[in-house]
Amino acid sequence: MTAPHGPALVVRGPHDLVVEQRTAPAPGPGQLLVTPSHVGLCGTDLEIIDGDLDPAYVSLPLVLGHEWSGRVAAVGANADDSLAGAPVVVEGVLACGVCRECRRGATNLCTDYDELGFTTDGALGPGVVVPAHLVHRLAADVPVEAGALVEPAAVVLRGLREIRPVPGDRVLVIGDGTVALLAAMLVRLWSPAHVTIAGRRAEQSELAHTSHADAFTTGDPERAAYDLVVEAAGSTAAVETAVQAVRRGGRVLVLGIAGHGQTARIPVDDLVNNDITLRGSFSYTAASWAEVVRLLNSGTIDPLPLVTHRFGLDAFEEAIKILRAGDGSPRGKVMFVLGEDAPR
Repeated sequence: MTAPHGPALVVRGPHDLVVEQRTAPAPGPGQLLVTPSHVGLCGTDLEIIDGDLDPAYVSLPLVLGHEWSGRVAAVGANADDSLAGAPVVVEGVLACGVCRECRRGATNLCTDYDELGFTTDGALGPGVVVPAHLVHRLAADVPVEAGALVEPAAVVLRGLREIRPVPGDRVLVIGDGTVALLAAMLVRLWSPAHVTIAGRRAEQSELAHTSHADAFTTGDPERAAYDLVVEAAGSTAAVETAVQAVRRGGRVLVLGIAGHGQTARIPVDDLVNNDITLRGSFSYTAASWAEVVRLLNSGTIDPLPLVTHRFGLDAFEEAIKILRAGDGSPRGKVMFVLGEDAPR
């Protein structure tokens, strides 16, 4: 086959974003070439563009795109030929599989960190060559676009598994972006008594209810009222609010990235005296990724209604503008639609 060739969205340096023509490499033994069809844009991409992400986790120049789905275009030697043409999602964490962390299942903490769209070129280009064992087939009745939400859902699910929700919990989710909306959706797996989303944009109320939240507020959350608080806003103020909102003996899960070097003011004595569990969660594991794919393929979750804005790659500036500032309408996932699926 002819190697896929086409435009790629490349970050060359802080605030230096260009479209370049790229040719996808051929897959080697045990590899697959996947042509992306849908690529989500998220706040972490903005941090990469702006140069705000911890430099230990990004290498430039870089093709963006870590939330994505696509179709298998070519199969390398010793890989499964039956995957040719299949709709798939691909784990982005390129774990070594042999270090101490990988051996205990913490592939997100692999000591040889490498990740598509962060340290290795991502999916906003003509094609991505990946190890076949990282590729997961989507069920025939699952829209391939929904697969692009597996990555943020896996981030959320891994964090929830670590913080261990309890049936009957009163849950507060701080934030009203895609990660927060997915947190409200996924925490339902544990049968909470009530889920509240606290956001900043009133127009997000409809999306909050789409995510099965019981309530949405733009006001200050009640203090010391929640069994579990999930911080998904990506700000130091949100972390401080989370600690204030959790009850004695409660748990706080921090998922947001506030920016490299940013610090929150947390009263340490309150953490101790109120017996509060404060837990950060980085990325996702291979296990959490596989679990989200199972939930999606079985129809247990349907994140597709969270996609609100779709763009072709040629409209990348408008897509970034919408993600930064919105347009006054509800804004969930901003999605690039590529190749044959692209808007005409």
